[in-house]
Amino acid sequence: MVDNRVPIIGISRHRLATDGEGVTTLVAFHSCPLNCRYCLNPQSLSEPERFRRYSPEELYEKVRIDELYYIATGGGVTFGGGEPALRPGFISRFRDLCGPQWKINMETSLCVPQECIERLLPVVDSFIIDIKDMNLDIYRAYTGRDNAPMLQALARIADAGRQNDCLIRLPLIPEFNTEADRCASRDVLTALGYTRFDTFSYIIKHR
Repeated sequence: MVDNRVPIIGISRHRLATDGEGVTTLVAFHSCPLNCRYCLNPQSLSEPERFRRYSPEELYEKVRIDELYYIATGGGVTFGGGEPALRPGFISRFRDLCGPQWKINMETSLCVPQECIERLLPVVDSFIIDIKDMNLDIYRAYTGRDNAPMLQALARIADAGRQNDCLIRLPLIPEFNTEADRCASRDVLTALGYTRFDTFSYIIKHR
């Protein structure tokens, strides 16, 4: 029998207007392909044995306690991490269980194989995309990875006409990019038809 359980680093209930519309539950998966210098959830890169493993069925039973909130407010479950786009099979099965009344949101870097994006497009209602920066050199310096998978995924989402289902996070990252870099990233994304942006600055506490 195949074990379809995956490690989850945290489940946070009753979130309002932070991870999608309405009341949401944030479910954070373990593992990420990036190695960001100012990682918000470094535990996603630690030993997976530290965390409880859930199947889609077990997770559904745990979070369905808030179903009335989801339906009343247009909310649902937001998958984050780590990188939830690495788990398209899990998320697709979860969608089968919860049905269409819950919104499924995903916080993602899009830095995943393109077959993952293809499987998730019919399943996910909204994408919260953490771009970092569209400039390859800046992206590579900050994340340790090439941004080609992200660029391909952005183009694929645009080809599907799903730009309005995306919120693009464009951070100002101290020591890595500038306001001019961020404006350049926004211009590229606007040319692809993306219109919803969340601009903010990382606050770094140096020891």
